[in-house]
Amino acid sequence: MNIDELKNIWNEDQSEKIPEINMEDKNRIHLPLEKIRKNMRMEFWSTLGIFVFAFALIAVCEAPFKFKFYISILVASMIFVTVFFFDKFFKLYRNMTDMNLNTFEGLKDLLHQLELNKQYYLSFYVAFAPFLVCELLIVLEFIPRQLPLSDTKIAVTLISALVVGIVLLFVIGKWWFNKFYGQYIKKIESLFLQLKNN
Repeated sequence: MNIDELKNIWNEDQSEKIPEINMEDKNRIHLPLEKIRKNMRMEFWSTLGIFVFAFALIAVCEAPFKFKFYISILVASMIFVTVFFFDKFFKLYRNMTDMNLNTFEGLKDLLHQLELNKQYYLSFYVAFAPFLVCELLIVLEFIPRQLPLSDTKIAVTLISALVVGIVLLFVIGKWWFNKFYGQYIKKIESLFLQLKNN
């Protein structure tokens, strides 16, 4: 067997291992990917707007210095956590344009990254639980009342608000992810399964 025959056998073997995705299917994959990218851009700008609004609100509200200072530190800490998660988020954003979606392996890698980012996304919402606790403590401490709250009322208020808040964070986070990203990821998964079975 000569070198050319070996090359031909190798190329045939490789083409069986890594099947190509045709142009029509690539276009079907790019549509949900573009929707995901558009929603990522919208989420970035809206999050930035929320933080700018929060600092503006702190600046104009008439409240004691300690209250404004604590809230400012809390919002700055939230920005730090948000930057950490958005860094992961933008790596996926950049990778979606650079990925080789000509093969099933490239598509499989994309699905893996999308699943990983889903976990990051839900972790992002759960990471706000400590901030919720701090906000509740600051509100309970600084809101003026005619009669001070008893220790029991403070404990019940804090624990019940915390339980409701964490459940809401998780539910809203899941709903938000499914509405803006999950439905498009499911489309890509379904296309992958269709292509795999053909």
